[in-house]
Amino acid sequence: MSETTGETTNGTTGGATGGGAPTGAELRALADRIEIEALRGEFTDAGMTRDYDRLAELFTDDGTWRIPDAGLEFTGSKNIRAAIERLQGNWEFFVQTIHPGAVRIDGDTAEGRSYVAELGRLRDGGSHVNYALYHDRYRRTAQGWRFTERRYEVRYVDTTPLPGGAPGPRP
Repeated sequence: MSETTGETTNGTTGGATGGGAPTGAELRALADRIEIEALRGEFTDAGMTRDYDRLAELFTDDGTWRIPDAGLEFTGSKNIRAAIERLQGNWEFFVQTIHPGAVRIDGDTAEGRSYVAELGRLRDGGSHVNYALYHDRYRRTAQGWRFTERRYEVRYVDTTPLPGGAPGPRP
């Protein structure tokens, strides 16, 4: 690469893949990916901490959360907020972990997938372990990236009673 022009010997600019400084577009794409990953993490954190208002704010006003295997679909922040509070009320304890998946960005919209592991015990005594995928659609808004759709696809479920439990009061 020429030190004075910033061009490689084949005439292209260095950029992140050419060994030079990343371009503005490359930095924006990287920032978008980080923001989308943070959005997915916020969803799990809000659910685990029962912060229903924050969870609902992660969706666009017309956003939809679908759980087809349970026959559930909620559209709009108010409905999503009410649904998560009602659903969480069924659990004695609940743990969800999320793992990064694919993201494809196209301007101010994107699609992605993330992988989910969950376990918990319902208040009625039933146990639940599952592995699933979230199929997502995102849109850039004035508040940052938001979900326009989250569709939960269960790939494995086990309802065998869990041998452990949530810890009791600590001394």
